[in-house]
Amino acid sequence: MQFSENWLRTMVDPKMTSDELAHLLTMSGLEVEEVEPVAPPFSNVVVGHVREMAKHPNADRLNVCQVDVGTGTLLNIVCGAPNVRPGLKVVCAMAGAVLPPGADGKPFEIKVGQLRGVESQGMLCSARELKLSEDHGGLLELPDDAPVGQNFRDYFALNDLKFTVKLTPNKADCLSVLGVAREVAALTGSPLALAQYRPVAVNMEEKLPVKISAPELCGRFAGRVIRGLNAKASTPEWMKQRLERSGQRPVSALVDISNYVMLEVGRPSHVFDMDKIHGSLDVRWGKRGESLKLLNGNTIEVDEWVGVIADEKELESLAGIMGGDATAVSLETENIYLEAAFWWPNAIQGRARKYNFSTDAAHRFERGVDAETIAEHIERITSLIVEICGTSQTKVGPIDDQKVNMPQRAPVSMRTARAQKVIGVPLTDEVVADIFQRLNLEFTLADGVFSVTAPSYRFDIEIEEDLIEEVARVYGFENIPTLPPVAASEMLIAPEDTRSIFAVRHQLAGLGYQEVVNMSFVEADWELDFSGNDNPIKLQNPIASQLSVMRTSLIGSLVANVRYNLNRKASRVRLFEVGAIYQRDASVADGPLTVAGYHQPQRVAAMAYGPCEDEQWGQTTRDIDYFDVKADLEALFAPATLRFAKLAHPALHPGRAASVELDGKVIGFLGELHPRWLQKYDLPKAPVLFEVDAVALQQRAVPQYAEISKFPGASRDLAVLVKQDVAAQDLLDAFHGAAQAHAAGRIVQAIVLFDEYRGKGLEADEKSLAFRFSLQDTQNTLQDEVVDALMAALAEAAVQKHGAKLRA
Repeated sequence: MQFSENWLRTMVDPKMTSDELAHLLTMSGLEVEEVEPVAPPFSNVVVGHVREMAKHPNADRLNVCQVDVGTGTLLNIVCGAPNVRPGLKVVCAMAGAVLPPGADGKPFEIKVGQLRGVESQGMLCSARELKLSEDHGGLLELPDDAPVGQNFRDYFALNDLKFTVKLTPNKADCLSVLGVAREVAALTGSPLALAQYRPVAVNMEEKLPVKISAPELCGRFAGRVIRGLNAKASTPEWMKQRLERSGQRPVSALVDISNYVMLEVGRPSHVFDMDKIHGSLDVRWGKRGESLKLLNGNTIEVDEWVGVIADEKELESLAGIMGGDATAVSLETENIYLEAAFWWPNAIQGRARKYNFSTDAAHRFERGVDAETIAEHIERITSLIVEICGTSQTKVGPIDDQKVNMPQRAPVSMRTARAQKVIGVPLTDEVVADIFQRLNLEFTLADGVFSVTAPSYRFDIEIEEDLIEEVARVYGFENIPTLPPVAASEMLIAPEDTRSIFAVRHQLAGLGYQEVVNMSFVEADWELDFSGNDNPIKLQNPIASQLSVMRTSLIGSLVANVRYNLNRKASRVRLFEVGAIYQRDASVADGPLTVAGYHQPQRVAAMAYGPCEDEQWGQTTRDIDYFDVKADLEALFAPATLRFAKLAHPALHPGRAASVELDGKVIGFLGELHPRWLQKYDLPKAPVLFEVDAVALQQRAVPQYAEISKFPGASRDLAVLVKQDVAAQDLLDAFHGAAQAHAAGRIVQAIVLFDEYRGKGLEADEKSLAFRFSLQDTQNTLQDEVVDALMAALAEAAVQKHGAKLRA
């Protein structure tokens, strides 16, 4: 929000300097980002009047002017501006004037000098030479009533400042000079002076028929017909100044008046060319397939999510956002329809962003605009239109005001004791009541509880905390003492069977991985390639066109991170991420941390690319493989034992991928990236990755005492021949099952696959797997007959379940 300090002080004029005013606003929650002068410093520049003009005797493009500057003596000034003429009121820099710096950065001093043999005693100035604008088309022309000889800075009100205020979304009531003035009046106690105007007399009965078909879109719609206007009338200089100093570019009188009132009181309005409207208007939701050409020249497609104003032939306006080109006013316009409405904020929010632009109207309506003052504001706009563009034929119709769905403001309660506790100041009912009165908040008080009804322009006051915030703001944050918090200290003991996600991060970092943090929204191609998801959760308003869906896996982001590092000559990359994924799940209900219909589990994923170790003399360089990352994953879960089973996954190599199971439940996957994605994503080598459930990774068994055996252990090897399609994990499962079923199975401490052989001496579809069994008893010395019986049972299990053959 940008505005002129002089404009603000016409409504409220506290006895404080500009710096004090900026500080006051900032400390009340209206952060003043910048305060800058409307014009750079210059001196000895006055209003001049060109009395006579003659051609320069020695130059075709120069003129010699006699200029009256109020001193009683005409100045002889040589000027080459194309618009100089006798009778023109101009800006004149007299001899000795110092103008703003030029391209060299040095101030420009005006001196008496000779131009082609003719003495020049000053300079007639353009807006660009005074650094008021970039317009260099000619002299800055002043109105005929400009007082000759007056200091130009005073005449043009250039000793003014532009305030730029950064507003939080809840302070929509301050998106106008009046809103800021209300705040200043409340904070300082200075009187508030509103702009004075007289309602224009109605002198015709014409109304434009309007139907509100969507009350949930538009709660109130008002408008009036005005005929016989002169749209070519010039916007008054004072209005142009205020618009320009608020960041608005003057366009034409009718448009400028609408923009001016929006800045003045926060009321966006729209002016239709009455002669371009076909029949009546209908305020409704759009229909799929309809299109509208906007004032900015864009043609957009609308649908049922967007509100429109339509006539009997076509769409005329994008509701609450921007008018249409078809009914735009021009300099030829004579008859208008002036409209102002209350659009429900949730019916405007996000619509402008859908079309990749923003407007001042949408910015205000999506935050909330006063629904009660529409008629008064239409009267204000009408008075300005008639004053500036009115003619002897001007006719003004009555206001057609339709209220169909007005917002209802329920009282909000606030306890003085609660405000004292939150703010930390011993407030009294009298202090709080004074603050509410200054903020124009109507209230009743009973037993230390205020029941407050917010005014119609305050959409941000809904709960007790909102009122406490208002009390703190007006009381003054600087008046609240800075004290350390006082609270009972209590040590919270974390459960022993759960470790924090920070500990998981720390362990992954210890294994050589570096953490990355990625967006939760990703490219749709990533979802299809790495998750096989052709129906992802789409974003309504993506921050970038390619990041348009929510992720169901962390793989795509890690692949992008690896590519980023490879492009910067990092040949060895180890990355991990801890983050949420997003899946559709109709069983999920709304809750403090949940959204209905969506499951958001947290996952831990890691990816390794390039050499297994940094280059060194002690070992030969080799690339990372499946078993290196599998070892890291097993270290993460230790002492728990994981089970791995063959897996088909769209992101992973068909023969180098496995599901990860813990306690009989699949918790993730592990594998090498599929070769097809190496080519698509420009990866010279295949990275190895895993992704597992974070909750499963946080769980750990509580340590239990186990007796250390006093008796020596033993080991036995068992080699079996099996078919190529029999997985080693299947044999391990068979051995563990047989050990649990055998009376002596408790002596099996570990089973490890230590050799695999294929080739000479075996059939083409056979392989040899060798397992080592570590055996030990805590109660007795191992007996050969017990061990032999157990090993026989284990071998028989492999034979019975998988057709294995024992090797000698």
